[in-house]
Amino acid sequence: MTHAHGTEPVSPWVRRFASLVPEGEVLDLACGHGRHARLFAALGHPVLATDRDGAALAALAQPGITTLETDLEAGRPWPFTSACFAGIVVTNYLHRPLFPHILASLAPGGVLLMETFAQGNGQFGKPSNPDFLLAPGELLAVARDLHVLAFEDGYVETPKPALVQRLCAIKPPLPGDADAAHAAHAAIKRRLDG
Repeated sequence: MTHAHGTEPVSPWVRRFASLVPEGEVLDLACGHGRHARLFAALGHPVLATDRDGAALAALAQPGITTLETDLEAGRPWPFTSACFAGIVVTNYLHRPLFPHILASLAPGGVLLMETFAQGNGQFGKPSNPDFLLAPGELLAVARDLHVLAFEDGYVETPKPALVQRLCAIKPPLPGDADAAHAAHAAIKRRLDG
């Protein structure tokens, strides 16, 4: 089943793990028409939705969502501060030079949700350019310093047939902060059980 541009449903992967994101601001990176920004705003998170498509961002205006029009691939400095987001969502987008910035902007205890296309996807259509396709294990390698809760690498049927990699990972507390580590583990357990 295909969907008109801008009407894609929330990713089942993102929906599955959305409740793990702790209280705080969520960054929806390369948000497109904002399906995930809307989800997190509905869950009570303040959301910063960023994309280079100003028209899509204008249509996203609603309480709880701040938008920022920026081209993340234009070589400008990363516009976000370190360790400030409780959650970062990246779907159907890959620009490898951003990986270190994304990880640095995730707060300790914050959740990274990523889902994008993998090598071999060309057999199903676009994207087919290797620059926009994850190599086997690449997303796991990016998250090597995070606590990976879930990872998938393979074929999906919906919203269209594709090969994807998906990741849900939590940034550990700062080294030496045993109280924060204990609190983070207890919060993760509550979120998983709840």
